[in-house]
Amino acid sequence: MTRVGFVITPLSSGHAVRGVGFYTKRLLNHMKPMASDLGFEILEIGSYLEFRNSNLDIVHYPFFDLFTASLPIIKSTKTVVTIHDVIPLVFPDHYPPGVRGWINLQFQKLSLSNVDRVITDSFYSLTNINKFLGVPPHKLRLVHLAADPVFKKIPHPANKYNLPSKFVLYVGDINYNKNIPLLVQACKKLSLPLVIVGKQALEMEKLNLSHPELRHLRDINWSGVTRLGFVDDLVDIYNLASVYCQPSLSEGFGLPVLEAQACGTPVACSRSGSLPEVAGDTVVYFDPYSVDNIVSSLSAAIKQKRVVVNTFSWEKTASQTLMVYEELL
Repeated sequence: MTRVGFVITPLSSGHAVRGVGFYTKRLLNHMKPMASDLGFEILEIGSYLEFRNSNLDIVHYPFFDLFTASLPIIKSTKTVVTIHDVIPLVFPDHYPPGVRGWINLQFQKLSLSNVDRVITDSFYSLTNINKFLGVPPHKLRLVHLAADPVFKKIPHPANKYNLPSKFVLYVGDINYNKNIPLLVQACKKLSLPLVIVGKQALEMEKLNLSHPELRHLRDINWSGVTRLGFVDDLVDIYNLASVYCQPSLSEGFGLPVLEAQACGTPVACSRSGSLPEVAGDTVVYFDPYSVDNIVSSLSAAIKQKRVVVNTFSWEKTASQTLMVYEELL
């Protein structure tokens, strides 16, 4: 039996309620039942002591921090790393790493030079990882993500947050690449309330808006915007929404688009980054730099018939990840 150490630190860090934490949890839940049939034993590794005492054949880091030393340079086992995106390197003026961050980035690049495989979520991210981090194509593997099976169309969603009868929904962070200022402007022009789900938006008043990563938020007029923070009942909210919008200037994957589609919610999204690759032909696309284009696309999407779309699955994600492990045997 091949022993695979799967690093679970994202489940107990700030990543736990963000994309990396969800990826770690969902991948483990779907991969473990499949593993033994293929000759793998998946061991959850939460500390260096567990790593040292587990006699591993392969170790999988399901995360990669660009500006923090999260990956050891010297490796005692075959190593797989998941890199979800390199967006800070796409927009360097808005994600300045500082001197320490730049130094850590050089160490992280060095650490990547002797990994065996790098998994990423989209072809868009794959090309950027090759471009900005220098990972050669023969080590890169594309494994798409999926919406959790809990996301589905329901006949009578609960409105426990007293949301408006019609509203535009956005789920996620409010970093520069998410393009929140133009989304807020578009919703005001459309005279539709905007609901934002995510911890960052709720705590915005505590943030330093003079920082280059947050400067874009300084002049937003938040009237008509409901900021819910982190919630654990997204299925109802997706089902209540008139339309889901992903306005990103760049996106490594765009999981909320799939979650909204699984709930039968109409989607309008940017045609930038990975989104066309993920969303397919059932959404209304727009130029993320044009408020008027966002407005017209939201209007068009709202008029669409609600159709449940299930293109990706976590079973497929888990199976393809196990196939990456098999390559190393």
